[in-house]
Order: sequence, then structure tokens, then C-alpha cells
Amino acid sequence: MEIAESYGATVLLAWEGKLPFVELIDYTSRLESAGLQPLAALLYQTWLNRNPSPYAHAVNFNLGATLNTLGDTAGADAAYRRAIAIAPAFAQPRLNLGLLLERAGQVDAAMAEWQWIVGNCPRDDATRPLVQLAMNHLGRVLEAKKQFPEAEAYLTQSLLLDSDQPDVLHHWVFMRQKQCAWPVYADVPGVSKEAMHEATSALAMLSVSDDPRDQLHAAELFVEAKLAKNLPQLTQRQNYGHKKLRIAYCSSDFCLHPVSLLTVQMFELHNRDLFEVYGFCWSPEDGSATRQRVKQAMDHFFTIHQLSDEDAARLIRSHEIDILVDLQGQTSGARANILGYRPAPIQITYLGLPATTGLPSVDYVIADEFLIPRSEAQFYSEKPLYMPHVYQVSDRKRVHGPRPSRASCGLPEQGFVFCSFNNSYKYTPEVFAVWLSLLKQVPGSVLWLLADNPSAEKNLRKVAEDQGFAPERLVFATRVSPENYLARYLVADLFLDTFPFNAGTTANDCLWMGCPLVTYTGRSFGARMAGALLTAAGLPELITYNLADYEALALALANDPQRCAALRTKLATVRETGVLFDTPLFVRDLEVRLQDLVTELAPRQTLAEPV
Repeated sequence: MEIAESYGATVLLAWEGKLPFVELIDYTSRLESAGLQPLAALLYQTWLNRNPSPYAHAVNFNLGATLNTLGDTAGADAAYRRAIAIAPAFAQPRLNLGLLLERAGQVDAAMAEWQWIVGNCPRDDATRPLVQLAMNHLGRVLEAKKQFPEAEAYLTQSLLLDSDQPDVLHHWVFMRQKQCAWPVYADVPGVSKEAMHEATSALAMLSVSDDPRDQLHAAELFVEAKLAKNLPQLTQRQNYGHKKLRIAYCSSDFCLHPVSLLTVQMFELHNRDLFEVYGFCWSPEDGSATRQRVKQAMDHFFTIHQLSDEDAARLIRSHEIDILVDLQGQTSGARANILGYRPAPIQITYLGLPATTGLPSVDYVIADEFLIPRSEAQFYSEKPLYMPHVYQVSDRKRVHGPRPSRASCGLPEQGFVFCSFNNSYKYTPEVFAVWLSLLKQVPGSVLWLLADNPSAEKNLRKVAEDQGFAPERLVFATRVSPENYLARYLVADLFLDTFPFNAGTTANDCLWMGCPLVTYTGRSFGARMAGALLTAAGLPELITYNLADYEALALALANDPQRCAALRTKLATVRETGVLFDTPLFVRDLEVRLQDLVTELAPRQTLAEPV
């Protein structure tokens, strides 16, 4: 090619000190556009060694970016540091050096580079975008460290510089939910409440609205903004004709995570005469017993962290998977583009996101008729695959620790114990107000909550304090092992569900341990999860449909210990003989439905091979 042919002469000019800076930048830009990054790096290095120049800082920056593209992180690090040493006020290399340091695990050093930019760069047209990026990186890293107030402060500053940042706004909204910072849609100059609602992610929307149309809209916005378009389709909706159906589960949560805690026994119980079970995993190696059970339950288990989405999809396709079950949805760690390549003829979503995914590549969502009433199915991009009893599978092998003493839990020796061990982002001011009202009406009672993060605890205590409650009326439980967490339900008297984002796995745990639960049911998937479980348990009397009835029922139970005891007795029977926790029955029912789906497909002979 022409540019490669002139390369030797251009390097010679650089060696002789005769290649002007502008021509260097133009030529290396053309080299990189042609995919010749190694030649560009060599030319930059030659020029820097042979040309004393006031532009050396800029060339070192470009060299660092090129070396980073080539995977030479040590060389990129050195080039960025030379650029900073020559021109300390030059912000671009600090921004990129921070990213290198973060990837190397040096998070504090990365933050120092970005904080320098925020603290020292002017907010003019030239540097404002860099300052915003630095603020956004700081917000992102601090959010991952659960330092939510500091993260929120940086993202707020970023929004004040540029209010039109939907991605920043969606993190800002979710962080405020996690902190119970109410109202979540707080005033930010230049940002309308409508923009906040529009930027709310599919997961965060679950705590904002129980309207399934809002859930669908949030999911569709994600698909439009984030998913690749016009991907090659690796298979068609046709039947491979395997003697055993090949079912694959894919997830980043094959570890000590609620999804695996629910599904692990399902993997174990699949009928191996009829099914061959695959796992495709990009989960952390957390060393947990749950992860080991998941891996051992699969006939074939693949880790795909290192693969691109396309390569992962082609791997799945190469195994001729009949049914691919995504356990992720749009939750953290999702790789929705894998599904976009259509590596399996039938693709299903299950459990990960308790809402519609909006993904065109997902055909079905596993549900029951309480969870997704047929009248609401129009607001789901997937077709409901209705289970006859309950949508949620359970692990009958889970064990609990010994019953803890009330004192060891920080609870008083006497008094009714209301609990809600849901994540703090599910708490809302409307429902929390009901909880405080119950404390007021039940003397000596306490509210036992999950200590999810210090900011949430501080904000919730402030709300209670402002209404005159003594600090000891709210008790926060730190995270413990699954066995000891389950044992806490032996001490609690009544679980108060959240709305509009109900308990899911937590409700399953609560009922398994025999603790009564009162739920408030709405219209959306997330607002009907606990109601679906109570329906399967034969306890519809614990389902309410408005806040007033929810409060009245919880109050009645708190004042009726005999009724609470009767509910525990009923739940003990449900645990042993009811359909709610009948995992073998669930698996058989699911397998029948999966076989029916494959039978409906056209035969293999017209199946297109992947390109």
C-alpha cells in the first residue's frame, strides 16, 4: 500500500530531524487508520529521540495511546508519565494514565490523576469535556467502592457542567436509590424530572413504577442505545434433532449470588436421559460452595470471560444448543449482544431481571399466571412461558445455621420484630412511612433492616428520628453467610415486603424458613413476585393491593400472635409438601415446556450453517 511504501523515507526524515510536527501527526494518523499501529509507534519513538521540540508532550501522549492499543501497558504508562513531566498542566495523559492504573488495580493512584484534573483544570470549552470525564470516572470508581455520597457528588458536578448525559444520570438515580436519598429525583439545575425518569435504567425503574409500560420503555431505551445492530444471525428457529435436548444457561452470577442460590438444584435435577446441560460463565471465581455446586451440576461448563461477544456466541453455536437460557437480563455484567447473534434457535430469559428485557433476540420469559397476568403480557417483548404452579425455582438443599439469640442480633429481648431484608434500593418513602406507622402502633416493636450501606442507614435513621423514634427502634443487620442469614428468620416475627420492587429470592428464603410475609402487589413483574410465591403457598390472604390494606394486615398480624403461629405451621407444611418448594416438580414441568418448544420448530435439514 502507498503509505507503507513511503514509510522508510518518512522514518529517515524523522531520524534526520526534518519531519515537521504537523506532518508527523498526519502521517501517523494515516498509519493507524490503516491498522499499522506498530509502525506508528516506531515513528513516534524515532521522532522523539531525534527531534527536540515544544510538542514533545503531545507526541508522548499519542505514543502512549498507540502503545495502549497494542497492549503495551508498561510502555503506555511510561509515555503518559513523560508527557506529564514535560507539561504538568496537560490533562489528557492524566486521564488515560488513570485508566491504566485502574486496570492494574491501583485504584487510589488512578483517582489521584482524575482528582488532579478536577481540581486544576479550567472549565472552558477546551478542557471542560476532560473535566467531565474525570468526574465521571471518579463517580464510577467510588460507586464500585460503595462510597455513594462521594460518587454522587462527582456525578452531580458533572451534570452541572453538562446536563445532557443520560448514562451519568442513570448512575446518579440508582445511587440515590441505594442511599435511600429521598426524593430520588432531586433538583439538579438544568436537569428536568422527565429527563431523570427517561434516564432511569430498567433495574432502577423497578423501584420507581409498577406500570409495566414504564418497564418496557426503559428496556427499549437500553436496547436502542447500547445494543449492536444488524448482527449476523448464527442460527434459525429450527430443530437440530438431537436425541437429548441441549439446554445452556449463561450468566455472570454463577457464584454466591441470589440467582445461583435459587437455580443450582434445578441444574442438578435436569433429567439426563432427556437433557444435556451446558453452562457458559463469565462469573467471578469466588471460591464459594455455591459456585462449586453450579459447576458440578453442568455436563459441560465453559468460562468465556476472555471471549468477545461474537466469539462467545460462536462457541455456543458450535455446540448446537437447542435452548439458551439467559439468567442476566439487563443487570450488572450483562452481555446482551451474545444473544443478539442468535446462537440458539430458542432463547429464554429467566430470573436475572424481574421485568421485560426488551431484547428482540429473547423469545420467552419463564413466568406464571399470577406473575404476568395474560392481560399484561402485551407489555413484554417476550412471550410468557407459563409454569403451572410458580415461576420461581428453589433449592431444597439449602441449610440454615442455629437460631441466633435476640441479643446477638441487636434486638431487644421483648417486642414484635418486623423485618425487611431487601436491598436498600427497594425501599421507598411511601412504604417506609407505613413501616414507621406500624412501629408507632405496636409498642415495643422494632424494624429489622439490612445494613446495605452506611449512607442508607444514616438517611433512614434520620427519617425515623425526625418523626420522634428512638434509635433503637431501627436495627440494622450486617451481611453474613447464607446459613446465618437464613437463621435470622427464626427470630423475626413478620416480613414487610417492599413496593413496587418486591422481594424475590429474599421472599423465597423468608417463606422457606417459615416466617410470615405481607406483600403489596401491583401490576409489574417486580411488583408481583412475592404475591406469586404466596399464591403457590396457598396464602393469598397475605397479599394486599394498596398501602392502606397492607398496613392494616401487618398491624392485625402484629397484634395476633396466634395467627402468626398458625402461619408458621402452615408454611412448615408448605415446605414439606407444597408446590412452592417442590423443585423436582418444577424441573419436570419446565422440561415438558422446553420439549414442546423444540418440537414446534421446523426440522433440521433446512438449518443454515453459521457464517
